[in-house]
Amino acid sequence: MSAPDPRLSINQATIKRASLKEALDATARAGISGVGLWREPVQEVGLDTAARMLADSGLVFTTHCRGGFFTMTPGDARNASLDDNRRAIEETAVLSAAAAPGSTAVLVLVAGGLPEGSRDLIGARERVRDALGELSADADAAGVTLAIEPLHPMYASDRAVVSTLGQALDLAADFSPETVGVAVDTFHIWWDPEVLPQIARAGREGRIATYQVCDWKTPLAADVLLSRHYPGDGVIDFASLTSAVTAAGYTGRIEVEIFNEEIWSSPPEEVLRRTVAGFNAAVSPSLVSPSLVSPSRQQP
Repeated sequence: MSAPDPRLSINQATIKRASLKEALDATARAGISGVGLWREPVQEVGLDTAARMLADSGLVFTTHCRGGFFTMTPGDARNASLDDNRRAIEETAVLSAAAAPGSTAVLVLVAGGLPEGSRDLIGARERVRDALGELSADADAAGVTLAIEPLHPMYASDRAVVSTLGQALDLAADFSPETVGVAVDTFHIWWDPEVLPQIARAGREGRIATYQVCDWKTPLAADVLLSRHYPGDGVIDFASLTSAVTAAGYTGRIEVEIFNEEIWSSPPEEVLRRTVAGFNAAVSPSLVSPSLVSPSRQQP
């Protein structure tokens, strides 16, 4: 296997079938230095145990996935969602503090779709803004950056009413960049004719909290959530997007996050080998800075 780029991080979703320990061990054995975790595997073992496992792995912690899903109208369900997001903020802070130096405390937020029976897209987006206002003090106190992730418009009805980087930046504008930033994910934003100027805007505003990569290839899977591919296997122009992100000042690690049933069914070691090869060929040539210092807030 070719040597991993030092800026490569593996999002745990890419090797979803592996347990938390298996994922950490396989990532470290592959020589990859960073990992992004998901809440469910962390909760399976408990936060304290997960933090010890992460510390023992020697890996840098890059993101925690995910918070959000708070577009419902006021009531018990919305209150429960906000409380769950507060727990996610706490998890992010604990994991970041336990991990290797250079770790970042970034909680990725997926806004949520339209409430059942609703057609009020504008109102749902305003409730995202309201939720950020309710959570910002908790994030600030914990030293956690909330990273709004715009999702491709095909997910607007059920997963994310925030569809473009511009919309995410507009929502973040009311808050400091240390508290609310954005996640730039190639799968979701590659199609946007305004993506390059919006990446430049995100850089000027200091809001790129994480850069995530995978590829887009048609035909899409029957479940469009599972349609991501290894970098270089599809049609995304990683050279232009990665050059724009680095020119915007992002110098942190870059996560590969893939949802794909066939890839999940493969041995983790094979997935990591393919990931390293694809990243080195498609992404690495456009990385102009070797620095591993992220603009997102870091734990001391």
